[in-house]
Amino acid sequence: MIFIYFGALLASFVLLFKCADVFIDGSVGLAHVFNIPKLIVGIVLVGLATTAPEFAVSVQAAFLGHSEISLGNAVGSVICDDGIAMALAGLVATTAIVVNCRVLRIVGSFLLGIDFLAFILVRNGEVSRLEGMILLLLLIPYFLIIIFLQRRKKGFLPGQEKQNKEPVPLSDQTRRKLIRKHVFYFIGGIIGVVITSRVIIWAAVRISIQFSISETIIGLTVIAIGTSLPEISTAITAARKGEGEIAVGNILGADVLNILWIIGMSAVVRPIVVDQQVIGFTFPFMILIVTVMLVLMRFRCRFGKIKGVVLLGLYAVYFLWTLFFLL
Repeated sequence: MIFIYFGALLASFVLLFKCADVFIDGSVGLAHVFNIPKLIVGIVLVGLATTAPEFAVSVQAAFLGHSEISLGNAVGSVICDDGIAMALAGLVATTAIVVNCRVLRIVGSFLLGIDFLAFILVRNGEVSRLEGMILLLLLIPYFLIIIFLQRRKKGFLPGQEKQNKEPVPLSDQTRRKLIRKHVFYFIGGIIGVVITSRVIIWAAVRISIQFSISETIIGLTVIAIGTSLPEISTAITAARKGEGEIAVGNILGADVLNILWIIGMSAVVRPIVVDQQVIGFTFPFMILIVTVMLVLMRFRCRFGKIKGVVLLGLYAVYFLWTLFFLL
């Protein structure tokens, strides 16, 4: 049976990645058809869509009563984004990634602030519905900050200001075809993400029971890596194409959404209850790796191979420490 569980988990991760990709295409396609500003597409739709796997898994895990998987996936995804995705982006980039340090200072400060806030809220071993609502409401100032930065052309979605061509008018027939196509992708992607997320939770719980491993470890490691695949692939692809700043924005945005959007909504669905020993280990390490990443980016406003190795090494320490500390 154990091979069935691992096979289901692996297959679900592949399908989850594909379904999330289809969902993103449908979301962005509909936004373009209805002439929604690219600013909103980049900040809201793409940001929320790329974290769809983490969101689907964590919210469903909370609903099914698996709080440790829910919180572990969100926190573990932040650590994976910084220690794997950003690290690999620095390693594969042909030249050091140029970082907009003005944006980094503003968004980085916001990210650290919400990390500490989340740690304070969860220190009693629970994230209540009210605390989840507080985290969700903080999305409003976050989006306002990003909109302000984008309008001043100081944002971290490079290339956006270059796309100034007027959209080509569409005939009614073409418009209807595109709407049907993107609605199909949008709905199909959502259904796929929900179903595959449910299978991931089922397989993860069975594996944890089979090997007597806590759900926290599964959430912090295996599930977190699997649901972070969109961020990892985006960061690597952007860095290889010389668009390293997109990788930076993708990682920073995903980190913020993992805390505010995913933990917040999971707690609203069902209050998250986690062992305080787990909290005392995972949150400080998350804050540590986020701080190290921001400091490395801030130094000379460049992020290259050596800094990537530092983050990857820090993730290796975290992975091994998780196994030894929580087993």
